[in-house]
Amino acid sequence: MLERRRFLAGAAALLQAAGGVTRKDLERARGYVPGAPEVRLERSWLGDLCRTRIVNTGAQGVAVHDVVLFDLKHTLPGETALYGESFQMLSQTGGTLAAPVDLGYPERAHYRIPQPEDARVLTGMMTLAPSEGDNRLLAFTSSRRFSGRFYLRPGSIQVVSDTEGLTLGPGEAWDMEEFLFAASTSRPALLERLAREINRNHPRLRFDKPPAGWCSWYCFGPRVTAQQVLDNLDVISRQIPGLKYVQIDDGYQPAMGDWLETGGAFGGDIRGVLKEIRKRGFEPAIWVGPFIAEAGSRVFREHPDWFIRDAGGSPLSSERVTFAGWRRKPWYALDGTHPEARKHLENIFRTMRQEWGCSYFKLDANFWGAMHGGRFYDAKSTRIEAYRRGMQAVLRGAGDAFVLGCNHPIWASFGLIHGSRSSGDVSRKWDVMKTVARETLNRNWQNGRLWWNDPDCVLLTGALTRDELQFHATAVMASGGMVLAGDDLTKLAPELMNVLKRFLPPTGAAAEFEDATLETGVIRMPGRLMVCAFNWGDEPKTLRVALPRAGVLTDFWTGADLGRHEGAYQLSAMAPHSARLIVIG
Repeated sequence: MLERRRFLAGAAALLQAAGGVTRKDLERARGYVPGAPEVRLERSWLGDLCRTRIVNTGAQGVAVHDVVLFDLKHTLPGETALYGESFQMLSQTGGTLAAPVDLGYPERAHYRIPQPEDARVLTGMMTLAPSEGDNRLLAFTSSRRFSGRFYLRPGSIQVVSDTEGLTLGPGEAWDMEEFLFAASTSRPALLERLAREINRNHPRLRFDKPPAGWCSWYCFGPRVTAQQVLDNLDVISRQIPGLKYVQIDDGYQPAMGDWLETGGAFGGDIRGVLKEIRKRGFEPAIWVGPFIAEAGSRVFREHPDWFIRDAGGSPLSSERVTFAGWRRKPWYALDGTHPEARKHLENIFRTMRQEWGCSYFKLDANFWGAMHGGRFYDAKSTRIEAYRRGMQAVLRGAGDAFVLGCNHPIWASFGLIHGSRSSGDVSRKWDVMKTVARETLNRNWQNGRLWWNDPDCVLLTGALTRDELQFHATAVMASGGMVLAGDDLTKLAPELMNVLKRFLPPTGAAAEFEDATLETGVIRMPGRLMVCAFNWGDEPKTLRVALPRAGVLTDFWTGADLGRHEGAYQLSAMAPHSARLIVIG
């Protein structure tokens, strides 16, 4: 009740804020379908939620590419802090209105997703903070059929639904995705509200606790062998049994797309290895790229009609419209609207679940299941619908297994995955560690609400400094999400094995950060409180951490007693690239 009063009071105060981005401003803003005067746009508000539909009042069908829900003018200062999501998991936007910054891959350059040349484009949600304590949220709370986007230009924000050029017939009406505008003095309260509304539209797939395990990719890559997996299984069973899921990553298959066959490099006996994992009391886990196939794969050669097509009816090569892929490219993408393609997906995962015993699936390259620029078997389907239908087939086959989405369209994945990769691939380089930590912590509001976040693997070996390794470890802990070890455990020093054990079991509780600097946060668990602090810069920095209650402070990683404190704790001259995780006793 206290949090609700705080939220409402903050919202009421901010309704009077200057800048032209309030609920009243949105109500007054124009909405229209570009180039189609015969299409009427109807908006209705229920509190701070807006539902929109369009109706073709003319006598002819109309190709609708975009629907502008709100064409909003504003006078917000250029230094207004900005955060926005992207269509694709590996992209985010930060910085300010005047100087937006790509936090991951640039969506326009890397994925070539169609968008206006003169606008910064965000997808799904965005937050604006013109000043401290003034937070505003514009977000879509559903993604059943269309992608909700934001076109940012100097002095204006267009809230847009991407309708992909589909034809709206005479007298026909389409419902757009639900939209939320909210304001509060508390940024975490806004993001919590967004998660609740998303769950109402897309009920969360439940999995009681975030998984913990080991992944083959960051030590063996695509040349992983059966013996390497078994050697690490032996270490896990003797020294760290809390790593329950043993995951074989990319490299076991002979070709992208032929997931039920075994590559020669793996030794030809993946089912034997999976059986041994189960026999030892652990859970077999496996990597699959459900929607992609390379030209030489059996599935592509035998069933080219199952794939997304170009205008001439031939399978659409990914390199023609987007990123070609990172290995054995260019890829082709299965069409989730094709009934035989869905049967194929369901069969793959049913076989792996029931016959191979896999209880955890890491799905990668899911973005290509929603690839733009092509034609679908169901000509009236959007790429969001195609992807969601394909994923529903995957879930039917996977049964009760844990399903992790990676490299996926975030909003389109609501209600379809148990876990969500929250960053790009981790690496034993500081610049990469810093980037993936920021990406994940920006998405902490999703963890435990929409799904379990996957901050990617814990890496404890390599050329990083001790401070940088502790920064990485603290970021993973602060994510509250899944824990996957990524080192070759047969070579891990005993002291590092002890560090790895500190992550187990995963807490499930993500840190809450009051602002987008992500410098200090609070982690709330039943009967336990922790605070975290990050120096992202290249110079020493003093940080003051607000304490949610008084208590004796202990350094989580070293066990050092920091004394009793209340109100705040000051970390003087924190080293560059360092982080602290402190337990409040």
